[in-house]
Order: sequence, then structure tokens, then C-alpha cells
Amino acid sequence: MVLDTGSELSWLHCNNSTNSLPIFDPSRSSSYSPIPCSSSTCTTRTRGFSIPVSCDSQKLCHAILAYADASSSEGNLAYETFYIGRSAVPGTIFGCMGTSFSSSAEEDSKNTGLMGMNRGSLSFVSQMGFLKFSYCISDRDSSGVLLLGNANLPWLKPLNYTPMIQISTPLPYFDRAAYTVQLEGIRVSQRMLSLPKSVFVPDHTGAGQTMVDSGTQFTFLLGPVYNALRNEFLEQTKGFLRVLEDPNFVFQGAMDLCYLVPMNRPSLPELPTVSLMFRGAEMVVTGDRLLYRVAGEVRGGNSVYCFTFGNSDLLGAEAFVIGHHHQQNVWVEFDLQNSRVGFAPVQCDMAGQRLGL
Repeated sequence: MVLDTGSELSWLHCNNSTNSLPIFDPSRSSSYSPIPCSSSTCTTRTRGFSIPVSCDSQKLCHAILAYADASSSEGNLAYETFYIGRSAVPGTIFGCMGTSFSSSAEEDSKNTGLMGMNRGSLSFVSQMGFLKFSYCISDRDSSGVLLLGNANLPWLKPLNYTPMIQISTPLPYFDRAAYTVQLEGIRVSQRMLSLPKSVFVPDHTGAGQTMVDSGTQFTFLLGPVYNALRNEFLEQTKGFLRVLEDPNFVFQGAMDLCYLVPMNRPSLPELPTVSLMFRGAEMVVTGDRLLYRVAGEVRGGNSVYCFTFGNSDLLGAEAFVIGHHHQQNVWVEFDLQNSRVGFAPVQCDMAGQRLGL
């Protein structure tokens, strides 16, 4: 399942005969119960959904979920008994999704569903009553770690915490269920971008919040901040990286800084670091997490590598989004009880081994 801190409803593929992956078959479960569209669960608890729920032909609660990467999922809401260890949690609400899941990403076709982990009332964390969870995303195919509850691990470095930002008044562009933190600045190697702190603060509509989102791959910044970072990174790499001069090539529609790297080169040159400065904490992005090789793009003996920060404005997004690519090899803790997010550098494959995974 995809672990998504940026969305609410957890769901599984149901009745998907075209998919060779294991699917959930509700007819084989004695505890499965579809939710009628007349129930208060359907009419009131789904108010945070971006697309309103509807009634299907059998008068069941029907939902369409749309995601930032243009993928979508469609199906019915239902109750089911979920087990965490040996503890049963009956009446857990989830989505039983049909064949209409659509995505351009090949990886998404390998997933059996999604675990919604934001702060909404229907999220997995909220329904299970966890006050804290943490994860570590590996930078290779070795397993990452998801830990539900306290992580009292003696080998883990002390976490740097940044407070979660909460607002009481609903605003049109502010997602109140997201894990929102305050980005305060960006440093490229030793050079701080000369930007006023006001550019990182949400405006009166709520646009401009900073979300920690494991369901988004890369990191996206609002236009003025992205342009400042792009220019500084260009300046600090101009002596040893060759820019792809092709205005028609924009990776994933929002990443317009790409480079040509000789295919016979064994590794990337040493790159400047990019530090995301939060209130009370920072996340340092180094090495090959800064450049992403675009599969299938070859230009005259060169591979195409793109800068892993994109322009939110080109996506039509009104927010700063910290994606999972930049969370690799970082222990990330979501402390709901104390309303804060913690970060600590760690080798995730080693963390998995220490936990016996």
C-alpha cells in the first residue's frame, strides 16, 4: 500500500480482475459492510473530500478520490474489521475501489491500495487512535520502516522538532488536515537565499502553506522561491554541470532545470547541498537526491538529470510540498499529541535491520 500523509481515506483495490496483484474480495469477508449513502458517515464525515460523495445505483456511498499527481480512484465506502497486531478495530471505514484507478506512474500499478495518514477524521491514524507514528524511507529497494506509536530507539539520533501549524478558521486554499509546518528559508551550501520570510507564510486565502507529504514524490515550491533556488543552484553548478537547453522539455510539468550528464560517467560530481530551514529544524538534501535521472531520455551519449525541486505554480498548486524523495534516509516522526514533526538523519536500511525487518 502507498503510505500517504497527504490524504485521508485508506482504500484497497476490490473486484479488479485485470490486476494480478492480491485484491480485497468483500464477498469473502463476514465483517464487511457497505455504507449506504443515507448514513451520517456518508453525508457528514466525508465533508473534507475534494469531490463530494454521491449515491450509486444500489444506494451505496460512492466516492471519487483525486490526487495531486493526476491519478484518481473510485469506489464505495464500507466498514470492516482491521487488525493491528492482535487488536481488532471493528467498524473501520475504508474505500473498496474498483477498476477505475488511473495513474501515469508505472509504480502505482504495483500497489494494492493506499493508507491515508493525514489528520482527517477518516484517516488510518485517526481511526486507530495513534497519537504518534514515524517512518523512514530508504533510498534504494531495501525496505523502509513504518512505526505506529512511540519510537523509543536508543540508536536513533535526537530528533529536531518543528511545530505543526494549525488554523481554526477554514480558508479556501488551506488544507487543515495536512501536516503543515513553517518553512522559513532555504540555504544552498553556505549561501542563504535572500528572500523575505513573508514569502513562506500563508496569505489570507490560506495559499502558501508548507506540507510534509509522503504521497508526493518530489518537492514543490511557490514560484518566487523556486526561481530563487533555481538561479542559485545554477550559479553554484555552472562550472561542472551542463544545462539541457530545451525549452520544450519540462519534467513532470513543473521541473524545468535539467542537465546533460555523460552516460559513461560513473557518478555525479559533488553537488552543493540544499537545506530546507524550518522553525526549529532543518532538512539537508545532498548528493544524488538533488538530481533525478529521467528514464528513457538520452541526448547524444548523455543522460538527462533534472533538479528534484519543482515549481508549484506550474502544477497549479497553492502550496509548498515536501515530497518523499527528500525524506529519504530521514527518520520522520509525526507527534500528534504535542502537535509537532521531528526529523533526524538515519540510514533507513540499517534502521530496518536493527528493528529486525
